[in-house]
Amino acid sequence: MLKIWGRTNSVNVKKALWCAEELGLKYERIDAGLQFGVVNSPEYRKLNPNGLVPTIEDHGYLLWESHAIVRYLAAKHGAGRLWPLDLRQRADADRWMDWAFTFQAAFRPVFWGLIRTPPGKRDAAAIEEGCRKAADLLAILDAALAGRKYVAGDAFTMGDIPIGCHVQLWMRLPIERPSQPQLEAWFERLLERAPYRKVVDIPIS
Repeated sequence: MLKIWGRTNSVNVKKALWCAEELGLKYERIDAGLQFGVVNSPEYRKLNPNGLVPTIEDHGYLLWESHAIVRYLAAKHGAGRLWPLDLRQRADADRWMDWAFTFQAAFRPVFWGLIRTPPGKRDAAAIEEGCRKAADLLAILDAALAGRKYVAGDAFTMGDIPIGCHVQLWMRLPIERPSQPQLEAWFERLLERAPYRKVVDIPIS
């Protein structure tokens, strides 16, 4: 059985879990990271020398890095669905998977500032600047979604998974957001998916 190490409130772990759920895979999840520890143990460092989550084991094969995990599972179990067979559509999905890291870096001060930092220690200026940068980046995605249902076309693919996890945080945090109709409609389409509601759209912590 597929094993996935990582805590459920990690945005990167959510990517692996959502992908597995979309594919209907049976898996065992092992808590790791932050309050659960584990990641700095010698045993875990043999699985993932970076000491981060997620890590998966698939019949003896170890893999870390969340987007690599999504690609691997999609290619193995979702060819023609999550893993587009058309080269250009797959490249489009890949593009948005990589771009999600650009958004993640810009948005990180907002998430960590509001969720993982005590109120008295928050950097309001950094949070405000992070919101501005994140909104500017999401304007790119909003424009790209015009005339299509998902990031790589009219079909849901692996390309929607990483940025879909980050946008859930953007939509659920108590912040001011500019109107981005295409992005908002895409988010509503993601919410229609049971796996997304199960493992991604959960309380933020």
